[in-house]
Amino acid sequence: MALGRRLPPEPRSDRPRDDLGDALPTGMRIAGAWGWRILVLAAVVGLVIFLVIQLRYLVIPLLISVLLAALLIPLVRFLMRHRWPKWAAVAVAEFGILIAISGLVYLVITQVIRGFGDLRQQTVESYDQFKDFLLTSPLEISEDELQNYIEQAVTQLQEDNGILLSGALSVGSTLGHVLAGLLLVLFSTLFLLIDGRGIWNWIVRLFPRNARQAVDGAGHAGWRTLGNFVRVQILVAFIDAVGIGLGAFFLGIPLAIPIAVLVFLGSFVPVVGAVVTGALAVFIALVYNGPIIALWMLVIVLLVQQIEGHILQPLIMGTAVKVHPLAVVLAVAAGGFLAGIPGTFFAVPVVATANVMIKYIAQGRWRTDHGPTEKDVVPDA
Repeated sequence: MALGRRLPPEPRSDRPRDDLGDALPTGMRIAGAWGWRILVLAAVVGLVIFLVIQLRYLVIPLLISVLLAALLIPLVRFLMRHRWPKWAAVAVAEFGILIAISGLVYLVITQVIRGFGDLRQQTVESYDQFKDFLLTSPLEISEDELQNYIEQAVTQLQEDNGILLSGALSVGSTLGHVLAGLLLVLFSTLFLLIDGRGIWNWIVRLFPRNARQAVDGAGHAGWRTLGNFVRVQILVAFIDAVGIGLGAFFLGIPLAIPIAVLVFLGSFVPVVGAVVTGALAVFIALVYNGPIIALWMLVIVLLVQQIEGHILQPLIMGTAVKVHPLAVVLAVAAGGFLAGIPGTFFAVPVVATANVMIKYIAQGRWRTDHGPTEKDVVPDA
C-alpha cells in the first residue's frame, strides 16, 4: 500500500518560467541587471549635460550666484548675530563683493594704461631684437624672406576679413550675453541671500515624501562642502598671487600688480589657470627684462605652484573637498572638453559637492541626522 501511495503535487509558482534566464550563468544575469541600470543612469546624465549646455547662458550665471552665496552667507550670518537687520546684512554682502571685484578690475586697467607707452615701445624693441636674432641665426633667413613672411601674414588677414567681421559680431553678441548674465548673477545672489532656506525647501518638496529627508540632508552636506571649497580656493588663490606678485616685484618686472591680480583670478580655474597666468608672467619678464630674469621668474612660478600642489592642496583643499587629485584632473579635463573654460571652472565644486551628497545618501546618514544646523542655512531675520 505504501508503494501505491501518490506523492503530493509540487506547489505551482505564479512566476512565469524563464528558460533562457535560468540557462544563463549567474554572473551573466548579474552583469545584465547592472548593465541596464547603468545605461539608464548614463542616459539621464547625458540628458542633464545636454540641457546644461543648451541652457548655458542661464546655468552659468546661476552656478556663479550659488558660489557667491556660499561665500557671502557666513558674512550675512555674522552681521545678523551682531544685531544687524537682515536687509542691511544682505546689502553689505552684495555691494561688498561688487566693490571688491570692481576694485581689482580698476586696479588692473589703471596699471596697464599707465604702462601702455612703455609696453608699446618695449614690444617694438623686442620685435626688432627677435628680427635681428632670426637674421643672424643658423637658420639663414634673409631680410627679404622675413619681409615676405610678414606680407603673407597680412595678406591672409585681409583675405579673412569676413571671418574677422563675424568674430567681431560674435564678440558683440557675447558682450550682450555677459551683461545679461551679470544682471542674472546679481539678482540670483540677492534672492539666495534673502530666502535661501525657502528656495531649498521648495526644491525638496519636488521629491517624493519618502525621499525628502535624504535629499534634504544630502543638500546640506553638499552645501557645507561647497562653502568650504569657495573659502579655501580664495585662500589658495591669494597665496599664489602674493607669491608670484612679490617675485615679479623684487625682480623688477613691470606690471607686477596686474600679474598678481591675474594670478589670483586664474587660480579659480584649476590646473589651467595656474599654467596660463604663470606663462603670462614669464612672457612679460622675457619681453621687458630679457631671458635671465625670465628664467628666474619661471623658477618662482614653478616654486609657488609646487608649494600649492604638494602642500596647500593636500593639506587645505584635500580636507575641504575630500576629492582625490586624479579625480580633480579628470574632472577638469572633462569639464573643459564639454563646456570650455566654464567647465573647468565649475568641474571641481560640482564633483566635490556631488561626491559628498552621494556618500551621504549611500551611507544612510540621513536616518540618524536630526536636521540642518545653523551653519547650513541662512538664518531668518
